[in-house]
Parts: sequence; C-alpha cells; structure tokens
Amino acid sequence: MSKSLFKDFDSVSSKAWKQKIQVDLKGADYNDTLIWKTNEDINVKPFYHADEFETLPEVSKSKATKWKICQSIVVTDAKVANLKAIDAIYRGAESLIFNIESETVSTKDLFQNIDLTKTSVDVKCDFLSKDYIENTLSATRSMITEPSQSEIHIHTDIIGNLAKTGNWFSNLNDDFSKFKAIVKSTKQISIDLGLYQNAGATIVQQLAYSLAHVNEYLNIYEEHKDTSLSEVNVTFNISIGSNYFFEIAKIRALRQLWSTLASEYSVNTECRIIATPSKRNTTIYDYNINMLRTTTECMSAILGGANVICNLPYDALFHKPNEFGDRIARNQLLVLKNESYFDKVNNPADGAYYIESLTEQLAEKALELFKDIEANGGFLSQMKEGTIQRKIKESAAKEQADFDAEKLVLLGTNKHPNSEDKMKADLEVSPFLKIEKRKTLIEPIIEKRLSEKLEIKRLSKE
Repeated sequence: MSKSLFKDFDSVSSKAWKQKIQVDLKGADYNDTLIWKTNEDINVKPFYHADEFETLPEVSKSKATKWKICQSIVVTDAKVANLKAIDAIYRGAESLIFNIESETVSTKDLFQNIDLTKTSVDVKCDFLSKDYIENTLSATRSMITEPSQSEIHIHTDIIGNLAKTGNWFSNLNDDFSKFKAIVKSTKQISIDLGLYQNAGATIVQQLAYSLAHVNEYLNIYEEHKDTSLSEVNVTFNISIGSNYFFEIAKIRALRQLWSTLASEYSVNTECRIIATPSKRNTTIYDYNINMLRTTTECMSAILGGANVICNLPYDALFHKPNEFGDRIARNQLLVLKNESYFDKVNNPADGAYYIESLTEQLAEKALELFKDIEANGGFLSQMKEGTIQRKIKESAAKEQADFDAEKLVLLGTNKHPNSEDKMKADLEVSPFLKIEKRKTLIEPIIEKRLSEKLEIKRLSKE
C-alpha cells in the first residue's frame, strides 16, 4: 500500500491530549494523580509529545551494533587467570577486564595465547606503579606485530582510590606524579563512576560527581600546560541500576556532558563507557531474581550506548568466583546479542520523546550541580570537607527509607519473600558491609546494598 495511513488522521497536540485526560479524570487533579517526582527531582509525566521539543535532539554517536560482551577476572595467579580468560573467549567473551591484585603478577604470562587484536583488554590494578604499567605495555607490544591494532586499556584513577579507601596510594604529590607519568605513557584516564551509584547517589549526583572527578585531572594538565592532553582518551566505569529508562538516559547524558567538558579543554570529546549492573539492589534471598535484575540493567546499558557490558554473576554476593556463575552471566549477554537482536540497530533510543526528555533534564541538573561543586572549591576540596560524602549518604538514606517502607520493591526480599528460603549454609563469602577501623585522610564513600539489614535479620532467625 503506497498511501500512508497517517494522512487519514489529523495530528493531535499535547494540549488536546491533556484536556482529554483531564475530562477522563472526572475532577481528580492531573498533577497529583498522574505526575510523580523522582529522587532526581524530575517530574515524570503520563505522556510525552513531539510539540514539547523546540528543536529535534541531535543524533547520538554511540553505536549499539558494536557493544562488546565482557568477562571480568580477578588475577592472583597469572597462569590460572590466563586459562580462565582463554576459556571465556572460547565461550563468547569479546572483551576482558583483568583486576590485578599484586605487582608480582606477570602480564606476559597473563596475556599468553590471547589474540590482542581481536579481544580488547582492560587492566585494573589494586596498586599504583609506573614501572608495572610500562612493563605491561612492553609485554603486549612484543606479542603483536602492529600495536595500533590492539585494544589495551590501562585504568588509573587515584581520586577514585581516595574516594573508596579514604587514602591516597602513597600521598597526594607522589600519586599525582605517578599518575601523570602513567597517563603520558598510556594516553588514558579512567573514572570510577560506579562507586557513587553503589553507595546510593542519585543519577544526577553520579553524573555531576563523575564530571567534577575527571575535571580534577584535566585541571592538573591545564595548570602545567601539558600539550599531550589532546591525545588522552577517557573511560568511564559505570554501574547500572534498575530504573530502566532513567539508566538509558543516564548513559546518554554522560556522553553529552563529557563532550561539553572536553570541548573546553580541547580533549577528545568521545569517551568509552564500561557498564556493569549495580550491586546495590542485589539480594542473597531468592537470588535467582538477580538474573532478571541484571538482564534488564544490561539492556539499559546497551540501549544507552555503553561500549562494553560486563555482567554481574547472580551469585557474586555470596559465592566465590565460579564457572557456573560466570557462564550464566556471560550467556545472558550472548542471548541479548545473538537471540534478542540487541546489536542490530545503532542509537535505538534516539527520538523517543520520554528518553530524550529524561536525558535533557538529567544533563541540565547534573551540569548545574557540577558548576556548584566547582564554585565551592572543586571535587577534591568538597571530599576533604565531607560534603560529597554527606550528600551521598542523604540520598542513600532516602532510598533506604523507600525500601524499608516497600515503596521501592525488591521482589522476594521486601515483597513476597519465601519464608522457607534458607541461606546461612550457602554463604561462601560475607555479603555484608565490613567496617575496618583505620586512619584515613578523608571519610571514604562506602558501598552498601539496600537489603543488608533485612537479610541479617532473616539469617539470625534461621
């Protein structure tokens, strides 16, 4: 049929829709009945319309057809981790994250028999060592004929370590000296945005803090007039929560915000995003629901435009790393890519009025908060004063109150729990927050799950 059906119907304005809804409400207040306010102070409306946009949003540059399935591996023994990595690649992993715990780990052994031109590798270290990073880069160059064809990403985030632990690796001057040397070699900066999400920060806070966080690094280079800054690439490590459309919008807003900030410093306006499902809403009781949570969170990450998706095993809270948990996590992504066609369309969220509106509002509010942070001394200054930590704790407490009151539901935990479900004998590792008393320069930002208090109570009664 050549004639379009749309020509047979008159267009309806948003005003006309609202008037019709108001009639159907039969006297009930439109705003009170159908509009709800989020913790990000965003009013969510019952419908969105094209005439609410003065101009059409720009086409986003992310490519959902190119997202990679990632496997994260904790490395204590290089040869054991290498075998695990090779097996993961054979079973469908397209990207690897190596979390290296010690400088004694041989990266030459770690990368053995891995085709670095086909598999991207991210290296995260629990320590700060310029020599180790240079040795790692040297080892990878010796394994490939054309270095430019490989994707080796080095993660160095000294401010992220300060925020998480409360201390520098060594001290401020030494850490920044090593950081600059590493960035000069790698041309890469990494930002841990996931810490803020897992600690209970709102989406607006997550975006603003990540911007203020990376801005501290950019300021250092700007002060020293380091011309190599134009060659630096930035990677954001983010955690994805269960607020499906908001999380899609969060990733899109992050790209917009980074592009705006990077333009001011003449840095590469494109960024790389690694997404992992949140730990904050995972549970030990009725734990199979974790698979449902992480699946929709990975969907948000894909539709939002993340470059790399690293799924969280459903039993990561209470089991040691195991083959079954890793395989299920990887297979969830394989199903999304190969059976659900989540790699067939670029920028699938573009043009959706609701998502476009959320993206715009999140970006605007985050930029406003970022400017406030900068006007009051910057991210490091506000962490030293405890302002950032206090704001996150306030947001976390509000979310916790919603969970306790069952306004925020985790099925099988605070809603419809299975009283016959027992977990005490199945805990291989502790899933709860551990407080270690030690001296710190600043108050660390602490990750905490919503269901911890309730789970401890249930365990005590088993």
